[in-house]
Amino acid sequence: MTQPRVDGRTARSERTRTAIVDAHLQLIREGDLRPTADRIAKQAGVSLRALWSHFADMEALFAASGRRVLEVRDDSHRPISPKLPLGDRIEAYCRQRARLLEQIAPTAKAAAIKEPFSDTLQRYRRLHVERVRDELSVLFAAEIDGNDELLNALTAVSMWPTWATWREAMNLSVNAARATLARTINSLLAVPGP
Repeated sequence: MTQPRVDGRTARSERTRTAIVDAHLQLIREGDLRPTADRIAKQAGVSLRALWSHFADMEALFAASGRRVLEVRDDSHRPISPKLPLGDRIEAYCRQRARLLEQIAPTAKAAAIKEPFSDTLQRYRRLHVERVRDELSVLFAAEIDGNDELLNALTAVSMWPTWATWREAMNLSVNAARATLARTINSLLAVPGP
């Protein structure tokens, strides 16, 4: 089967879009939680005009960056078998969740600043909550057994705001925060603590 031919302009355009999204996310990872269009263009090595010709506004750039963050998250995610013993499921879930939350930390912080004013970021937040909720409902289906209140509690403790409280406000290490997450999930599922 032959690959569709891509002309040079289309390829250049895609490279420019990718460079802009990469620059946006790189600035955020480096601690610039509110990068301006000018700083993003400079980091990408493109003109401000090129940035605006590829993205109609910052919302469009947020949407492209949000898609990239989800792609990276999806590439890093490893399904956990719901057939494992409960303790093993909790341990595997907490290890993976800690890793993923640390991975998205810079973008989660940046999004929290702009989210109240951005429909795109609010949509991505809801999507992320739905994904975590879906994962929990499959992984702990037997224990949740249709209890929405329990599923809500498990979802809330698994989300970035709770992780940020442990890591930033309480200054817990990754290991201590992960242990706290595991203790909380064990308690919610009525499993004796470690």
